Formats: sequence, structure tokens, C-alpha cells
Amino acid sequence: MVTAEQVVSMIQAGIPDAEVKVNDLTGGGDHFEVTVVSNEFANRSLVQQHQLVYKAVQSAMSSEAIHALALKTYTPETWDSVSQRA
Repeated sequence: MVTAEQVVSMIQAGIPDAEVKVNDLTGGGDHFEVTVVSNEFANRSLVQQHQLVYKAVQSAMSSEAIHALALKTYTPETWDSVSQRA
């Protein structure tokens, strides 16, 4: 089992400037919804953005501590435009 705080720490270790929001979808510590905002995503495709996040949590994924990760990734600029619409 992994806590939401541990997921945040793993992602921020791999993407130091990341702002991370994590929701534990089941309460069981293995299915998470994650929103990551980072300058590292600039000029990268959505697939490349997700690969950066998956690399940061790879050890928890490979040990099956995390079974599912629903990702939303944004640059700060795209996050500003998305969050203003919400």
C-alpha cells in the first residue's frame, strides 16, 4: 500500500518543480488519480509527459504497490487556462 503523500514525494523526486495533486480512488492505496503541473512538460507530447511521471513512480508500479494511475499532466500555462475554465 502506498499513501497519496508517498506518490507526491515520488513524483516530486523525479520532477522537482512539479505541483502534484493525488486522489486515492479506492481508499486502498493502490489506485490513484494524479494531476501534475510542471515546466518539464513544455514541448513534450502527452505520451512523453506521462512517461516522465511513470518513470518517477516506476518502483511502486513494478512492485505492484500501485496498480492504477490515472494521469492528467499540464504545463503551468495550460494549467492556468484549464483551471480558469473550471
